[in-house]
Amino acid sequence: KRIHKLVLTGGPCGGKTTGQAMLATFFENLGWKVFRVPETATVLMSGGISFGELNEEQVLDFQEHLVVTMMALEDTYFSMAERCDQNVLIIADRGVMDASAFIDRQAWEKILAKLSLEDIEISDNRYNHVVHMQSAAIGAENFYSTEDHAARFEGLELARERDRRAMDAWRDHPYVDIIDNRSDFDSKINRLIDLVVKRIGINVGDRFKANSRKVKFLVSSLPDDKDFPVKFTDFQVVHHYLHSAQKGYQTRLRKRVRNGRPTYTFTVRKPELQGQTVEVKQPISQRDYINLLAHRDDSHLPVFKTRRCFLYQSQQYQLDIYRSPCHSRCKGLILLETFTTLEDDEIKKYLPP
Repeated sequence: KRIHKLVLTGGPCGGKTTGQAMLATFFENLGWKVFRVPETATVLMSGGISFGELNEEQVLDFQEHLVVTMMALEDTYFSMAERCDQNVLIIADRGVMDASAFIDRQAWEKILAKLSLEDIEISDNRYNHVVHMQSAAIGAENFYSTEDHAARFEGLELARERDRRAMDAWRDHPYVDIIDNRSDFDSKINRLIDLVVKRIGINVGDRFKANSRKVKFLVSSLPDDKDFPVKFTDFQVVHHYLHSAQKGYQTRLRKRVRNGRPTYTFTVRKPELQGQTVEVKQPISQRDYINLLAHRDDSHLPVFKTRRCFLYQSQQYQLDIYRSPCHSRCKGLILLETFTTLEDDEIKKYLPP
């Protein structure tokens, strides 16, 4: 059994929220259990604390309590992972060393001494891997926004400084990867997943190669589950489209159930800008899902399907089996999807039987 402890860090508006959601979906498709540790600072500030209004003494006190709370949260997920029968990916939305990015070294050392902690214990020995998602304020300024995050207030210059300090906080960790903004947002998220997959040592074929493309095939029928050629994981998926208050924006909900346990995702697809279409994905609670479902757009039919995920000859595949109720065009529809670098004539030789 594997337990991989990953920290997602970086400056504001770097894609951590969407990256976390996409990572969770990808590894769940592989049959892993995924735990997501929420960003502790956001949890605390959502209760009424405004970081920008704190004086120096209050900042120091806040960061001390932040470290204690963050470690308690993480330790809960670490303990649950040890008792899990599956491989486990734990994604921490920022790690303990991130707290040092908001105060000077002397103040940080004072906190460490008070809590009897050492840098190496809360960095190298605590997490397997750190990925820094560079802020859009550096190289993708047109996409920088504070609107998708209730606790975000930084302007461009402050966002760049926050990014630099977050990077510096983790510089001594042995396994740090930095994902910059040289490519479009979708490629940035794919690079994130590719890095994590490679660090863990999983072979998923052509999925994340630079010239990889998505291909789909129409499937006429499926064998009985007991005769399926490889191990697979089934998810029951429901998509609902919502009314959007902003012109050109598409909003939707996804409910994904495995073994009776649901997860919920809220997605906002933004209008195209400079040839890019950005989707922001956010995990939400069941309560938020129910509240948002009241705003569904009944002019769009919901989508019900079983998503079957499996690996065949080191290549990842997804089968979408559409279920009723559905549009008449989708009745009995089964689609096989994968990513490949092969030409059309070559792909068919390697498809599952």
